[in-house]
Amino acid sequence: MKFARYGAPGQERPALIDAGGQLRDLANVVQDIHPRMLDDASLAYIRGLDPESLPLVEGRPRLGPCVAGVGKFIGVGLNYSDHAAEANLPIPDEPILFSKAISCIAGPDDPIELPRGSKRTDWEVELGVVMARTAKNVTEANALAHVAGYCTLNDVSEREYQLEGSGQWLKGKSHDSFGPIGPWLVTRDEVADPQSLALWLDLNGERRQSGTTADMIFNVAFLVAYISRFMTLKAGDIIATGTPSGVGMGATPPRFLGLGDRLSLEVEGLGVQTHLVTAGD
Repeated sequence: MKFARYGAPGQERPALIDAGGQLRDLANVVQDIHPRMLDDASLAYIRGLDPESLPLVEGRPRLGPCVAGVGKFIGVGLNYSDHAAEANLPIPDEPILFSKAISCIAGPDDPIELPRGSKRTDWEVELGVVMARTAKNVTEANALAHVAGYCTLNDVSEREYQLEGSGQWLKGKSHDSFGPIGPWLVTRDEVADPQSLALWLDLNGERRQSGTTADMIFNVAFLVAYISRFMTLKAGDIIATGTPSGVGMGATPPRFLGLGDRLSLEVEGLGVQTHLVTAGD
């Protein structure tokens, strides 16, 4: 199944994507696409519905973040060897973890806001993992059973805030609009292998990133198990699993986002994001 949320910011309604790619309203079935409906039993109930019986959403409404009520937004740094190389950093022996403030979560076509004075805002197309239920000290073999599904994710990063001065990743990863997720939450049964998905990003129509999740240093199952050793993952939590090479920081010369730039990005089968870069408040 593919879930989406549509409507004005803060007023989104839940929806299902039918076989024809049309939005079907789910508001009479579930309150929202939120942690309480991500467990296997709830998903099985919705899977049993006839999509044709659900109201068709007319027009082309704004799509919001594909999941509401996110508790934690955990990122994994340098999880592709080619990205570590372009950053002139060693391949990590174990996952590098950081957090993004949940206030950065945005819709898949919302503008990306440049922070005031920003000169080094960068892009990162990533596979997003959405948790279905509590995971604490889970095994790698059982890890994916705790996953609700996957989404396209852009881990937008302000490199000066992240790496210079006091060098805190949280500061560089958390500005408003720096965490677009969606357009869809695709349930795990529709993703046969999360380690065989192509991902790409274009800047102003020029291909900047092109990779595959097969090249992750640490795969999704390992990441879920590893993170669950250090914190309890809850339903609705999101893991950003890292980006391949091609970020602006790694270009020669470096190329960062400016006003009016346009980004398009996708993880295979999970939907395309499009963003206009604007000035932040």
